[in-house]
Amino acid sequence: MPGENLTRDEAVERAGIVQTRSYEVVLDLTTGPTTFRSTTTLRFDATPGGATFVDLVAPTVRSIVLNGRELDPAEVFADSRIAIDELAAENVLVVDADCAYTNTGEGLHRFVDPVDDEVYLYSQFEVPDSRRVYAVFEQPDLKATFQLTVTAPAAWAVVSNSPTPEPVAVEREATDDAAADAQVAAATWTFAPTSVISSYITALVAGPYVGTHSELTSADGRVIPLGVYARASLAEHLDADYIFEKTRQGFVYYEDKFGVPYPFEKYDQLFVPEFNAGAMENAGCVTHTEAYVFRSKVTDAVKERRVVTILHELAHMWFGDLVTMKWWNDLWLNESFAEWASTICTAEATEWTEAWTTFNAMEKTWAYRQDQLPSTHPIVATINDLEDVQVNFDGITYAKGGSVLKQLVAWVGIDAFFAGVGAYFRKHAHGNTVLKDLLVELEATSGRDLSGWSALWLETAGVNTLRPELEIDGDGVITSFAVTQTAPSDYPTIRPHRLAIGFYSLDEQGAMTRHHRVELDVDGERTDVPELVGLQRPDLVLVNDEDLAYAKIRLDDASRAAALAHLSRISDPLARSLVWASVWDATRDGETPATDYVQLVLGNIAAETESTTIRTTLGQLGLAATAYVASERRTATLERVGDGLWELAAAAEPGSDLQFQLVKSFAHEASTPAHAATLQALLAGDTRLEGLEIDTDLRWELLEGLVLLGEAGGDEIDAALADDHTATGQQAAARARAAIPTVEAKAAAFASLVERSDAPNLVARYTGLGFTHVTDPTVLADLVAPYFGSLETLWAERSYHMADTIIHGLYPAPLANEELRAAGQGWLDEHPDAPPALRRIVAENLAATERALAAQAADA
Repeated sequence: MPGENLTRDEAVERAGIVQTRSYEVVLDLTTGPTTFRSTTTLRFDATPGGATFVDLVAPTVRSIVLNGRELDPAEVFADSRIAIDELAAENVLVVDADCAYTNTGEGLHRFVDPVDDEVYLYSQFEVPDSRRVYAVFEQPDLKATFQLTVTAPAAWAVVSNSPTPEPVAVEREATDDAAADAQVAAATWTFAPTSVISSYITALVAGPYVGTHSELTSADGRVIPLGVYARASLAEHLDADYIFEKTRQGFVYYEDKFGVPYPFEKYDQLFVPEFNAGAMENAGCVTHTEAYVFRSKVTDAVKERRVVTILHELAHMWFGDLVTMKWWNDLWLNESFAEWASTICTAEATEWTEAWTTFNAMEKTWAYRQDQLPSTHPIVATINDLEDVQVNFDGITYAKGGSVLKQLVAWVGIDAFFAGVGAYFRKHAHGNTVLKDLLVELEATSGRDLSGWSALWLETAGVNTLRPELEIDGDGVITSFAVTQTAPSDYPTIRPHRLAIGFYSLDEQGAMTRHHRVELDVDGERTDVPELVGLQRPDLVLVNDEDLAYAKIRLDDASRAAALAHLSRISDPLARSLVWASVWDATRDGETPATDYVQLVLGNIAAETESTTIRTTLGQLGLAATAYVASERRTATLERVGDGLWELAAAAEPGSDLQFQLVKSFAHEASTPAHAATLQALLAGDTRLEGLEIDTDLRWELLEGLVLLGEAGGDEIDAALADDHTATGQQAAARARAAIPTVEAKAAAFASLVERSDAPNLVARYTGLGFTHVTDPTVLADLVAPYFGSLETLWAERSYHMADTIIHGLYPAPLANEELRAAGQGWLDEHPDAPPALRRIVAENLAATERALAAQAADA
């Protein structure tokens, strides 16, 4: 929004003037449904005589007092900033304001449960949104202690970074209505000050949440209280004991590997409604999306993802919370490390031992996709201001960064890596760092000079492609073997890789297994591998076996033929995932026709054992069928996909994860009257698959499939919502209503987000998912011009997260035609001065359309 940005230069200048010491924040949450009272006492040191500003986003500022001197809010408060000058060496600033609740997942989010009308609040402050709750120097390197005092309804649970204290009843004058008095009875919770932390990881969660409690003993002997919370109407579905078990496993693993005890007093995890992301690493007070409270059956992929998320946020307690990046250009230090650490912890400390296969199927797919967009950037990105960092929560910062850290671990060795990380935590505890601070410790423990590695991997963009190049004699013996490396012309960096090469052949039982492996350093455009000369050529040569390196891989012709013929027979799930990924990359790049990819998936997915590989592959199957096949074959391909998915579902093991995923995918890809009849029979119970329960959430998916095909509509959606009058039901209903396949319904969905601004963030997200769920994309054609015409207004008038959600969600991607491409390019040409973050979103959408057009041409 206008006036809410902050540049890096401003942050550097401010940090040169002030050093924060403490915040005392007093919040009154009993003042009404739209605003709350916020009083901040901020103590800080400063350059005498200096001037700077404090951040605050609030509809009303009642008073501002600096060192006993009253400042006029009308004169000093504007554009989310309070100007302060004539600073002393030691300063006290007191700001009394009315701050606003949001329904966007930013600041202090307010949610009313449709089940019981109870109010739930939670904070979400990353990147710049603690200023929506209290006056603050909103930048990560101005750390301080934070003491929160909260007045709220006495029946609520109130949770923050410090352990929850006993509440003290608020004395209020009694009335003649005892019941009414009980309803408004209030109490005050005064939390102890936190350790020194950044403002973006402070937190407040309040409402009638239901908590389950436990504890563990830390490596230093302290007893750490544990809590798990959810809304009252969802609490019965929360498997707290399992969450505690994974948390304990993470504590043991991290404290052992890092050599540093858990740095905070307690550890609460709260599952909160309408969350913008998967989770947030508030110090000792982690918030998770409610999607991780399973009221209906979910895939094993989602179950595993929840474990990875739990361990991701726990890793942040050390990397991000104890030691924090100085500025947001090193955001990757937080997120990449948590991605890598949570994956290795999941694989080595929990029952989800194939987590690296999941990482390849999910994270690396995301990373490769992001790294081939025009908006790609180095892992250490240039972050000039807050708008830059908002769009930087992407596949480069998370997934590519995590992949490159895996490569770094292979480069320096796992023991040296953990030793260096532990030294880094001990040296910089409670402080702020830059990239060099970590590399210094890793160089000390590994003995490797990492300056060149850092320059090539962290400070340049783009993904390399690795190919095997081999020659054989008449007996099939390898006479030469090399790995070639190429780079795209716009990002021509050739990088060093530590990788393995695996030889796989069919054994006597018909399985394709590895019988030879070599690990080596690959560098330059060509690396000879003399160790493999003289060996018999295998059926399949797999470059980057075990997925150590970050690079797209290609198969030689013979290996590709063997992989396509015997993909389901490859015994190792990670090797299978690498082959799946290689063929998908080639499809996206227009080297393999999308029709061939569709055939590969339908012919092999039934033998896949890894849930996330199935989930990712079925998603890619849908994209290939709807956007990548030649337009003249689209209808026939969709019919074939629907038919194939249903046949596979009917033949799958009863009650299996595969059966469940195939049914869900069938409902999403259904396109013919016969598919609609099958969906209707499933919903009515006339057709049954052994082991498949049509529970609440699956019922919504089947209904959406019928809506998509014109066999259900508003009346059926209203009836389903009446049966499931929950927040999840409201989101599913919004998605189903937006999927009604008429021009009028699509226009109504568009207007509900563009012409109105009252939709909560998740309703907006699900509306976008339904809007773009089509079998006939032409119903979106009339909205191309209105879409591009709305972009500047949306960006100017909505918060960042809402603008981003709507602009992504309403992009009519299914059209995937030349007209859409021309409209996107035309907008960029006509708006050279639009905000860079907005131009980036438009450019990414355009790139996806251009890739689809190229794939269609290749398929034709």
